[in-house]
Amino acid sequence: MHFSIPETEVRSGENGSTYVAYNIHVNGVLHCRVRYSQLLGLHEQIKKEYGNNVMPAFPPKKIFTLTPAEVEQRREQLEKYMQAVRQDPLLGASELFNSFLRKAQQETQQIPTEEVTLEICLSNGQKVTVNILTSDQTEDVLEAVASKLDLPDDLVGYFSLFLVREGADGGLTFVRKLQEFELPYVSITSLRSSEFHILLRKSYWDTAYDSDVMENRVGLNLLYAQTVSDIERGWILVNKDQHRQLKSLQEKGSKKEFIRLGQTLKYFGYIKFDPCVTDFPEKGCHVIVSAGNNELNFHVKLPSEQMKEGSFKVTRMRCWRVTSSQVPVANGTANPCSSAKCEVKLELAFEYLMSKDRLQWVTITSPQAIMMSICLQSMVDELMVKKSGGSIKKMLRKRHNGSIHRSDSQQAVKSPPLLDSPDPNREQIVKLSTKLSSVSLRGISASNSANDISGNDFHGNYAFEGIGDDDL
Repeated sequence: MHFSIPETEVRSGENGSTYVAYNIHVNGVLHCRVRYSQLLGLHEQIKKEYGNNVMPAFPPKKIFTLTPAEVEQRREQLEKYMQAVRQDPLLGASELFNSFLRKAQQETQQIPTEEVTLEICLSNGQKVTVNILTSDQTEDVLEAVASKLDLPDDLVGYFSLFLVREGADGGLTFVRKLQEFELPYVSITSLRSSEFHILLRKSYWDTAYDSDVMENRVGLNLLYAQTVSDIERGWILVNKDQHRQLKSLQEKGSKKEFIRLGQTLKYFGYIKFDPCVTDFPEKGCHVIVSAGNNELNFHVKLPSEQMKEGSFKVTRMRCWRVTSSQVPVANGTANPCSSAKCEVKLELAFEYLMSKDRLQWVTITSPQAIMMSICLQSMVDELMVKKSGGSIKKMLRKRHNGSIHRSDSQQAVKSPPLLDSPDPNREQIVKLSTKLSSVSLRGISASNSANDISGNDFHGNYAFEGIGDDDL
């Protein structure tokens, strides 16, 4: 997740007084609006809990009213502070930090705590309606969905909730995995658009984990629905013979065999991103990037109109970073960027081991750069867990006291309709899968770019350290 404070605003307080509000953005979208005193209170709480040694620098208090230049300086300092806390594995995952952001998000959007219903989409288009509180965090909502579907507790950790945007053509754009610092109901409501949905999908890369999920009826139905949906969208490559086999298995109701065959197909388990731009193999190339099988796959259109395909293995990426900058929208003015006149330009750059002694930077310019970075991180997480002999299986923690009563009725996952015949005109590139939860990466370096507002988002790759000559 990319944290920034691109702007401040003067707001009216009690008794007609005014104060400076700092607008915290996550992935370029306003998350919450806070005062300096609130962030100072958070800093003091975290320092008391974890000690002064682990705390990043916090801008000092001022006795007199700040000048515009001092407000701007404080904005920059607070932005660096929030980024540093979020990227620290201990502080960024702390309940103190995340609960502060959840409360601030709810207060900013002025949504009171009350019981509501929330629709969660499944891969086959079915919608599951859950009863939640507006103040329920992501983990609470995921648990409510699992309860409604009768998904066992020990399988909940294999799934995640994702914010997606559905295009007019039915295509899905993955915006992000819903995080522990946000309230799903508030997040989706604040977007004020029917294009956005919350989607339940599996949250791992290694298809070996499919076996665990398929042991359960509900888990099997969820994976089956997802596989059917991805094939129908053309995200998994299927030839005519394979399509005939799949349709035969579907008609027989052989769901496990259907998924097993799907696992052998190209791009099973990949996320497909929207078309974007790369500087590889040369600047200005249009590319469709896909993430899966511990790699980033490129379908590149060269200036000569020639199409090329290639892959970058995550184990050969020494490090990567996400940068963002405010790009003025052409409006004939010379005013500084504001939320109404600027758009955020995001880039993902990774240093890749092209050959035994040659490292090269590859850059992708895409609104989904942060999502790509999270995919890379989750692949590394999964590889390191596997290397240590562990498992991604996790149990959801018990809900806090005061949880609302859930309906005892269970909602079955419906089987999707039979596959349609392959459409030869449909672009068939990749399957849309998912990712494991994001874990903060270790910092390597700071940015030297004046336009980079995420200078500390420079991430080293633990999985790279184990690479040997045989891997090249």
